[in-house]
Amino acid sequence: MTKPIIFKNLLFGFLSWLIPFGISCLFYNRNGELLISYDLFKSLMIVVGSVSGCYFLYLYFKILERNYIWNGIIVGIAWFLINIILDFFILIPMMKTTFINYFMAIGLRYTVIIIISTTFGYLLHQKRISKTTL
Repeated sequence: MTKPIIFKNLLFGFLSWLIPFGISCLFYNRNGELLISYDLFKSLMIVVGSVSGCYFLYLYFKILERNYIWNGIIVGIAWFLINIILDFFILIPMMKTTFINYFMAIGLRYTVIIIISTTFGYLLHQKRISKTTL
């Protein structure tokens, strides 16, 4: 991996956390009370995280020319860890909860990042193979 690719990996991983976190703040009042139903909030956060995450994956994979599957795994694990670490230092203290409770409620959902990024890599790998066999 080159320095620009590593930088984009880390930047996009940070943004994949920051955008849903920033948007989530819009749904709380100054007292920290949720302004919409919890179920709607969870659904919105999954949609926001998926759309922004897929967009950043698109931007990331656009700069690659090979090793798509490996990069999909690497970027997925990196973004998973970035999201967990940022939540550990920012979200968990705000929630006043334990890591175990947080992980069961939110953290486990971040495994989807690894699944989607690896799928992107696999699809691009397959597309590259099919182009070379034509």
